Amino acid sequence: MNSPQVDSRQAPPTPRPASDFVAERLDLDPRYAALREEPLSRVTMPYGGDAWLATRYEDVRTVLADPRFSRAAAVGTAAPRITPVDQQGGSLLGMDPPEHTRLRRLVAKAFTSRRVSDLRPRVQALVDDLLDQMIAAGPPADLTAALAWPLPITVICEMLGVPVDDRDTFRTWTDQLVALSADDPQVILSARESLDSYLAGLMAQRRAQPTDDLFGALVAARDQGDKLSEEELVAFGVTLLVAGHETTANQIGNFVYLLLSQRERWDRLVAEPELVPSAVEELLRFTPLEATVGFFARIATEDIELGGRTVRAGEAVIVQLASANRDATVFARPDEIDFTRTENPHMAFGHGVHHCVGAPLARLELQVALGTLVRRLPGLRLAVPADEVVFRTNRVMRAVDELPVRW
Repeated sequence: MNSPQVDSRQAPPTPRPASDFVAERLDLDPRYAALREEPLSRVTMPYGGDAWLATRYEDVRTVLADPRFSRAAAVGTAAPRITPVDQQGGSLLGMDPPEHTRLRRLVAKAFTSRRVSDLRPRVQALVDDLLDQMIAAGPPADLTAALAWPLPITVICEMLGVPVDDRDTFRTWTDQLVALSADDPQVILSARESLDSYLAGLMAQRRAQPTDDLFGALVAARDQGDKLSEEELVAFGVTLLVAGHETTANQIGNFVYLLLSQRERWDRLVAEPELVPSAVEELLRFTPLEATVGFFARIATEDIELGGRTVRAGEAVIVQLASANRDATVFARPDEIDFTRTENPHMAFGHGVHHCVGAPLARLELQVALGTLVRRLPGLRLAVPADEVVFRTNRVMRAVDELPVRW
């Protein structure tokens, strides 16, 4: 029996407020399952008006891959967005090819799987040192403060050439940058200005005294090859620094919480540590990172058929990655965690030209962190009941605020 055809000329559905979608801890709003049975939905974004919401795997994949859905066209104060301040101007995240291709090429070599693999001994040494300090201090400990945050911050600082001793300063700024709302948006703008000024100072140092770190290479690319404008240079630095630690730090805490909150998951990895790489992929698929309907809008540059509807030129589309990663047409038993899942084409790192350039590094850090924990601390457990673990609020990404543990 043929499926009913959707008339793409019908009037668009009544928009749902994006704020109606609930982000409770690491649970995915159950309404996404129903939305995946429908054509595209309409949502009213907190800032900038209405957008189409894509929740199905194939629709999300299409939006991320089709160049007719433009990120650059969504940059600006008028585009629908989830945050009070648009910060994507001049950023790699807010560009389309060929500008995006030009910038991404400058940094892509530093994040190839081969280059990242060479970092494994250093990442392992950092994890061991951080755990040595935590164990020496004795339980209970906050795993987020002991491991989840300092690991990716140190790694990305060393790659970029940012003084690790400055991490408390720039982490305060980045924490303000990822707020979903602010009583005074000037707080977010001031944080961005402070971070821009800080990185501009580091770039100036590189001109005076060239270095072989990634920032040094970017400065050389600008000054010698004229490949980066001053604005691009600083914006690129902000993107690399923030994205290089924020998401991985959040997911280390989230993953360990998911494992320890249902003990059989943790015990399975302790008994079979060879499953850690596939467990990381499964946790990436299963764990919703977005605390809202989605991160970045894209604007249709022409009329496009998508999900049984016509997206008109100039209309915005938001993708919900966590929903796509639970699509039963792609993943068997999508709401279950299966460490032995063999086919796992999740889109936790995105898809298309904006696929996360740092994905190999994030995978390495997650694998080493989890693998070392299950090997060195097989008796690790939550120091409080799972429902008493506090999660961060008013942030673009979901994350535990603290993760009290014993061993």
